[in-house]
Amino acid sequence: MKDSKTHITAMAASLVTMALGAPQSQAQSQDALLDKLVSKGVLTQTEAEQLKDEADSGYRKAFQAKTGMPDWVTSLKMGGDFRARYENFTADKFTTDATPVPGNRQRYRYRLRYGVVATLNDNIEIGFRLASGDATAAGGLIDPISTNQTLGDNGAKKGIYIDLAYAKWTPINSSRWQMVLTGGKMENPFVVSDIVFDGDYTPEGAAIATKYSFNDKHAARLIGGAFLLEETSGNARDAYMIGAQARFDSNWDQKLKWQSTLGLGVFSIANDESLVTGSVPNFAAGNDRTGGGNLVEGMNPLVADAGITYSLETFPFYSGKFPIRLAGDYVHNPAAQRDSDAFSLGLTFGKSGKRKTWDLSYRWKEIQANAWYEEVLDSDSGGFYTTAPTGGGSGYRSGSNIRGHQIKAAYSPYDSFTLGVTYGSYDVIKENPVGSGSHIGRLQVDAVLKF
Repeated sequence: MKDSKTHITAMAASLVTMALGAPQSQAQSQDALLDKLVSKGVLTQTEAEQLKDEADSGYRKAFQAKTGMPDWVTSLKMGGDFRARYENFTADKFTTDATPVPGNRQRYRYRLRYGVVATLNDNIEIGFRLASGDATAAGGLIDPISTNQTLGDNGAKKGIYIDLAYAKWTPINSSRWQMVLTGGKMENPFVVSDIVFDGDYTPEGAAIATKYSFNDKHAARLIGGAFLLEETSGNARDAYMIGAQARFDSNWDQKLKWQSTLGLGVFSIANDESLVTGSVPNFAAGNDRTGGGNLVEGMNPLVADAGITYSLETFPFYSGKFPIRLAGDYVHNPAAQRDSDAFSLGLTFGKSGKRKTWDLSYRWKEIQANAWYEEVLDSDSGGFYTTAPTGGGSGYRSGSNIRGHQIKAAYSPYDSFTLGVTYGSYDVIKENPVGSGSHIGRLQVDAVLKF
């Protein structure tokens, strides 16, 4: 039986290798073939990734020899995505008057991202990504946790900004050990939910990520980072954030039916007196602040997350294995004397992104006022402030001091096209003033195309 499986694996490897040697235009179908072989248990995920790397390397060498182009040119990867969004807000009130005035608001938005990655010799990668962004708020500063652009202003020209600009070096990359060093404006290296960082947040600084694979089923990771938040010209009290996280990821059976994730982390902001609301983009609210806009409480949260996934072999109207995932997060900030915790718990059926796949999820979350820094939290979860919080502004604000529910559904008819609907129902935990009405219902309808 073992010899038979080895023979099948060898044949599959040969087919995949030949397929991956084909031109770049066939990359999508090649990835689909690899995914199918992994889902059938013919190849492990590690074997599939190794095959792709080996085949890509062979193709680049042959192309380089024929064209005379440098290796980094033949290894360029370009791509991006475009998202069109319809958004509707329903609320208890849309004015800052004492009397609630129920209402709603509609807006139309888009997000455009395009990036290039060059892989050089000696395991060095250089990448950048441009993205849309709205400069109409907060004194013309661009929101660090959103790349959305709102349509309007009589068709005025819209801006494109630098979303990523980084260099990455992988000095160790073996079957057991991996180490990656990154510097610049980068994708967030930490694996956390949006009660810690918004998914669009791209920090600026340096990071190190190490991974040890015990075998094909179990792996441990250590991640560290130091990021600049605000540079001050008048003194040396620059505000910066440091963080560290340990993770353990496991597959508990041969057919990858049971998977689990576990993470423990700690973050800290130093010199937070430099993060006054007038010095950095002030889009969010929730943290306790002084009249001058300074943070009242320190920011040094402990973060824990856990998740378990069970995959069914088949499910109606779904292509491939069907994952069911239960996951939760907990944040506690011991540096704060009050309102120092955050929680989330969610259940997800399926996973969209590949052809003929879909997902449906429910999530509840609560982020107390001083659990973590308001300006890096999820920008899609917010409530209404009748009276401006100290050091902030009135009206709709995302950030901390929020609790509520979120339901999401998405369907991918093709690998490159996903339709999605999200509805969130949120309230401000500590309303200002008490009993003033803060509920917001937020509907988002998205169409995402990848290229």
